[in-house]
Amino acid sequence: MILMLSAAHPPDDIRVVRKEAAALAAAGWSIRHLAPGPADAPERIEGVAIETYRRRPGWRGRLLNLRWLARRAASSSARILHASEPDAWLAAIWAAKLSPWGSGARVVLDVHEHYPSRLDSRLPRPLRPLARSMLRLACRLAARAADAVVVAKDGLAEDFAAPRRTVAVRNYALPVSLAPREHRPGPLTLVHAGAMTRSRGWPQLLAALTLLPPDTRLRLIGRFTDGSEGDFTAEAARLGLTARIECLGWRSHAEALALMAEADIALVLFQPGERNHQLALPHKLFDAMLAGLPVIAPAFATEVAAIIREARCGRLVETADPGAIAAALRALAEPGLRARLGDAGRLAATTRYGWPAEAERLVALYRQLALPTVDSQAAAPVL
Repeated sequence: MILMLSAAHPPDDIRVVRKEAAALAAAGWSIRHLAPGPADAPERIEGVAIETYRRRPGWRGRLLNLRWLARRAASSSARILHASEPDAWLAAIWAAKLSPWGSGARVVLDVHEHYPSRLDSRLPRPLRPLARSMLRLACRLAARAADAVVVAKDGLAEDFAAPRRTVAVRNYALPVSLAPREHRPGPLTLVHAGAMTRSRGWPQLLAALTLLPPDTRLRLIGRFTDGSEGDFTAEAARLGLTARIECLGWRSHAEALALMAEADIALVLFQPGERNHQLALPHKLFDAMLAGLPVIAPAFATEVAAIIREARCGRLVETADPGAIAAALRALAEPGLRARLGDAGRLAATTRYGWPAEAERLVALYRQLALPTVDSQAAAPVL
């Protein structure tokens, strides 16, 4: 059995459950996802057993939960522990190798973000290099204690200094059944999916919307995750934009895709200044491509910009500049151009940037981890 261990990801997380765990389940493994969530969460998703627990809020709650999470992992009888956040990494390593009740299971670290820069926005600039060095050291120590490191995007592996045990399983497009957008003349509907924050560009987006024709609409699918929703609402009202904006809240992946496919242009507006934004590889990019939408994205974001250029499916802009955002949107008013860019993105998302090849790489890693080793009975086959 494989235990997918989450300290923050929800029970039905797209990457952890619907991509990684589902791929391993389809290959024959018994998979359980232990995650914070409500007691009435589905018992199974995509062939993956779901177990939820209550967690105290905030970072303090996550730290206080570590010992329980490690004990639960150690008692799970799992032969491999797949951990999805730094505190889950620690719980998995503690459960498998460090504690007196250690299970001897093998440990896989799943790396979704650039963790050495996570504290940049909370620290004065002079302290950031020291904090990055300390966090990078923590990443390397964690990698040394683990059996494998899986990175969700290029550019993350160097912080773990474990090239022989690091595998890229990129966050590419999950195949779905979805009728793409049929682009037609008329007023534009813009769509932003996923978490929304100041650093993901809502101030610049509202400012850009004031520079566009008054019949241009904005659809937001997802939650505000930095506590700024009240400020967003107030600013939209001050600018006279309230009637042009739909805030639809969080939706299931299938619902969100269908709602995206009703729009005309997708927005990825990460703001400069954060290393995570430079290396971002968000689900919403591939969802937009699958929906046949052209994408407006940041020119500074290495991973995203490379995909937009290669697939020729959108426009790259300086996302800190509302005028540049508005100019790119005005240039996409012609439906034939939107259709060509949307078709190119959909083709790329179902071929070059599709999930199946990444799933095969993950399954191959697990088959290797399942081979018996000389020094550990925990590496017995888990099929």
